Amino acid sequence: MIINIRQENQEDYGITEKLIQEAFHNAEFSNHKEHLLVQKLRATEGFIPKLSLVAESDNQIVGHILFTKVNIEGSKTKESLALAPLSVLPSAQRQGIGSRLMKYGLERAKELGFESVIVLGHPEYYQRFGFIKASIWNVQFPGDVPDEVFMALELNEDALIDAAGIVRYPSAFTE
Repeated sequence: MIINIRQENQEDYGITEKLIQEAFHNAEFSNHKEHLLVQKLRATEGFIPKLSLVAESDNQIVGHILFTKVNIEGSKTKESLALAPLSVLPSAQRQGIGSRLMKYGLERAKELGFESVIVLGHPEYYQRFGFIKASIWNVQFPGDVPDEVFMALELNEDALIDAAGIVRYPSAFTE
């Protein structure tokens, strides 16, 4: 399977949102509104078009990943990225598409000058890409979640060394 990863464009939005709905349709830990979250995030200051990526196979969009700006607020404010969501069509899952999107997205984020990424998700999956518990840096989720599901990744060495604080997400995450 040949996979092409590129920046999402406005003409893709409807296709991408349908893909996200399908990807999370049977997800156990989902409110099934991830597609609405993406719609809302595109309208925020934290939206970075260059970090809204799609994976194509045979001219069909089969995957999507989105990174948006967040702040870690403590004794000082530190900018980071939130990864949410990562979606692959059910018929295309377990073929490495999500991994390719993740690796490409992380490389692109680093090229754009971002130093860290946070994610709320399955530890078994995200640890494969170097994510570890955010609590190691005393970076906290703004709600009550198990410690092992809130993770961070330094794109630059020691990027989170002085980042202790609470992650402030765009309001789209809580609407």
